[in-house]
Amino acid sequence: MNLVLVGLSHKTASIEVREKITFPEPVLRGALENLISYEGVKEAVIVSTCNRTELYITAFSVGIGSNAVVNFIADTHGIPAEELEPHLYIKSGEDVVNHLFEVTSSLDSMVLGEAQIQGQIRDAYKQAEAASATTDMLNQLFRQALLVGKRVRSSTEIGANSVSISTAAVTLVKRVFDDLEGRRILIVGAGEMSELTAQYLFEQGVKSVMVTNRTFSRAKDVADRFNGQAIAYEHLGEHLAEVDIVISSTAAPGYVISPDMVKKARRQHRGHSLLLIDIALPRDIDPACNNISDVYVYDIDDLEGIVELHREERKAEAEKAALIVLEEVEGFKTWYQALSVKPTVAQIRQKADHVAEAEVERALKRLPSAGDKEREVLEAMANAIIKKVLHGPTARLNQQASNPDAYQITEAARFLFGLDSNPEGRIACNNDCDHCPKHKDALLRGKGLLACQQHLNRKAVAVVAAPPKTRAGHAAGVHREEKHAG
Repeated sequence: MNLVLVGLSHKTASIEVREKITFPEPVLRGALENLISYEGVKEAVIVSTCNRTELYITAFSVGIGSNAVVNFIADTHGIPAEELEPHLYIKSGEDVVNHLFEVTSSLDSMVLGEAQIQGQIRDAYKQAEAASATTDMLNQLFRQALLVGKRVRSSTEIGANSVSISTAAVTLVKRVFDDLEGRRILIVGAGEMSELTAQYLFEQGVKSVMVTNRTFSRAKDVADRFNGQAIAYEHLGEHLAEVDIVISSTAAPGYVISPDMVKKARRQHRGHSLLLIDIALPRDIDPACNNISDVYVYDIDDLEGIVELHREERKAEAEKAALIVLEEVEGFKTWYQALSVKPTVAQIRQKADHVAEAEVERALKRLPSAGDKEREVLEAMANAIIKKVLHGPTARLNQQASNPDAYQITEAARFLFGLDSNPEGRIACNNDCDHCPKHKDALLRGKGLLACQQHLNRKAVAVVAAPPKTRAGHAAGVHREEKHAG
């Protein structure tokens, strides 16, 4: 089984692209159920934040699995796959583990050291669990990832002096307005990012803010915590005329602040600049508002210069965190090696048992006078051969459980024994016969045998009816086929 990741982030795609490829909470469970129905996808977790959309899956084939995910994204969002591909990254195996551990540790975040990503990863994993989209592999991966993130934050100072997109937004406000005293501020939205924004403004000495949200009670809860004022969402446009700064972070699927709203507000209140900071994805504020006189619009990508300063301050702690990630990746590999070796050995033995049983039955059909005693002898002989032939390979496989490259050896064994493509050891009908594809329901599905009954019957008649010389040659051909099938 292969780990596969297909994703895009602030490093590979602009906000204009990222906002088209999101999976908000209301649709996430249905999206997960749909994704695991695609060919080759066994498990799935979808992580969708303002800076990344990443789809983690397990699949028998990296190629089939990654193609399935790309097609799923294209189908879900109505975007041709060829338009998506320049912005996507595809990882497999150990690279997936390393990447997720870095993400959960905030090493891959726009704001190095931000704490919100851990909660976002936890929520994504819970949604996947609720949708029954995970089993052993992704359960272990995400549970360990959350522990890695916790260890990094407790063992380093990477998260010191709380940093996030919200703090970057407040830093921008302070750069534009040297003194925040007396500035009128409106926060649109009442989710986690909005709460953090209100908290940081409060810590910077802002005495009061206005908060609006589609659910008024939620806006009131946030406003009350920070000595603010809750306003009705339907009156948002009217209050734009009263403020100097708007910081917006909602889960709306489209723009909540339009140029027309801003123009109307400016007619009512001229003579001062209006700063609009959009930290939502998809974006809340139409970028065309930036074309209005004395109105300045900033989105998440515009904050990158500010967060780069935070990154330099935390560089040494990031190096410590990276060492923890590497150590934890090795721990996951050890778990995976043990997980993959044991069932592989069991499947090899089970497959060999199926083949042995089929061969015993085939031999008994050629010995019409054989009784229970002969059956016991044949079964004992077949089992002894299996044990002797498999003892060396399976013992060496078990010994590799602690080897860093065990997964490669295990995958090679699975390929050589056909455990993923033909787990029960059934032999397909290789005869060039037009009956075989037309009579799938008539196939013999015995242990160790898969052949077309009509083909076998027709061949038996041909052998009986043939002249002695031809019959002998045909019989030899049958024997060679049977030997090959065995």
